[in-house]
Amino acid sequence: MSRDNVKKGRVIFHIDMNSFYASVEAAHNPKIKGKPIAIAGNPKERRGIIVTASYEARAQGVKTTMPVWEAKRLCPSLLVIPPNFERYRAASQKLFLLLREYSPLVEPVSIDEGYVDVTAGDHRSNPLVLAKEIQERLLQEYDLPCSIGIAPNKFLAKMASDMKKPLGITVLRKREIEQLLWPLPISEMYGVGKKTAEKLLKLGIETIGDLAKMDQAILRSKFGKVGVQLFERANGIDTRPVDPEAVSEFKSIGNSTTLPMDTSNETKVKTVLTNLSDSVARRMSRKEVYAENIQLTIRYGDRKTVTRSRKLLNPVQTQQEIFEAAMFLWRKYWNQKPVRLLGVTAQELIEKHQVVKQLDLFSYKEDIKKDKLAETVDEIRNKFGDSSLVKGTQLQGDRSELIRDKQQRGTSLEKDFLRDL
Repeated sequence: MSRDNVKKGRVIFHIDMNSFYASVEAAHNPKIKGKPIAIAGNPKERRGIIVTASYEARAQGVKTTMPVWEAKRLCPSLLVIPPNFERYRAASQKLFLLLREYSPLVEPVSIDEGYVDVTAGDHRSNPLVLAKEIQERLLQEYDLPCSIGIAPNKFLAKMASDMKKPLGITVLRKREIEQLLWPLPISEMYGVGKKTAEKLLKLGIETIGDLAKMDQAILRSKFGKVGVQLFERANGIDTRPVDPEAVSEFKSIGNSTTLPMDTSNETKVKTVLTNLSDSVARRMSRKEVYAENIQLTIRYGDRKTVTRSRKLLNPVQTQQEIFEAAMFLWRKYWNQKPVRLLGVTAQELIEKHQVVKQLDLFSYKEDIKKDKLAETVDEIRNKFGDSSLVKGTQLQGDRSELIRDKQQRGTSLEKDFLRDL
């Protein structure tokens, strides 16, 4: 990348940590470094699900969302470790502190990836050298590998970081997208999920290049504004700034848990949904946000997954309100078959100071009481632990159904650390 090319536009890095959870565990315990490692919820249970795996494990066929028993069958020497979210969050904080040494324009996207705009920095004339320095420092100081994409915008930087893993550094210029980007399958394009990919395939769009050449009018008619956005991305157009104040990770807040055994028992389901709702409510309270929509995720024993959501009359934040919405969805959409995983997600989040609630004349005092009670309960539990002041329904079942403790509370659905589960 020459000095002249850099001067013409922005220089954006996308930092993507390689097999982050497994790498953090290996850095914490060097004895397991180089061995096939997998992080899994309920690792002792047959139905535990693989969250992530080291590259040594992936080489033997171990994949994310694979049941532990299947992973063990493919890789008998697999070392399965329960997640330690406090450890991962601490490592993430070190990552972003290091990145901010190079630019104030750092935008975290998730616990293990983020964008850095180095356009105005001293190193802009030679970003490849800067990227190598960042990569080497993360290895030397924290023993954490990463891949880095370098491009003139966020989309291309993200696509570039995915092209070479682990420990890759890839430069993707706009003039190279026809050669490097367009041949890729449409399913590999960032921003294209499984359902969108299926719809695009029905239109004859098999590659990113096909999308780049598609009639915009057709894309707009089929996908609305998103269709035009995808068209622009496929052509290397992305004007979004790297925004340190972005709250993309809080567009939704969700928690999920894989059950130790498939169940159709509604009492157990209520216990799980109560705990999930409680965890989501506490996180919303800490972020000072309210939700206008609640989503329920149900994964059945045959791995079929359904998500259903409910638009609420007024924004909510309390555990009881979230639980009631989740139970409404459960009773309406459960198909009576055994369930493997449940998840509750608060969506369409709005900041507390922006909430305009149409309070009923006869209930506004009750709403104020509930909000104050929730704040008091949170204060007590923050001081004395998550087991303080729990509801009776939260005490039922075995510990695998509880989401109150710090280890289990990290299991999240949307823009959090276990989205695909």
